[in-house]
Amino acid sequence: MQPLPTPCPADQVPDATGIAAFNAAYKAAKDAGATYVGIERRGRCWTVKTDRAPGHVVPADAAAVVRKALTRLVLNREVRNHAAVGPDYVQLHGVKSEQRARELAAAVHAALYGDLEPLIRAVPGMSF
Repeated sequence: MQPLPTPCPADQVPDATGIAAFNAAYKAAKDAGATYVGIERRGRCWTVKTDRAPGHVVPADAAAVVRKALTRLVLNREVRNHAAVGPDYVQLHGVKSEQRARELAAAVHAALYGDLEPLIRAVPGMSF
């Protein structure tokens, strides 16, 4: 698996459905020293996952915007309320389509690298 660009465009976010696909995508990101990003099919819905690369520091303003976006997505019922944002990871469960999961994954990944615009555009009602 080739290393993904940082941040990763939506069309290149890996489908990490299944343990083999997840392990390959996660290992590729970690081997490249990059923050992991992937989507996984869960029944009829999709899950977005990120995991911060060791040594990568997420800007405080970016972390705040990611938390705010997650809250909005839960309130808008675009993701399930057991979605999580931690200091090292993001998990968004219950995304209705693969395309939307890719869009959100790419936007969160960009935000973790300090580019907040894609996340602002991707989440209705968001602003700086």
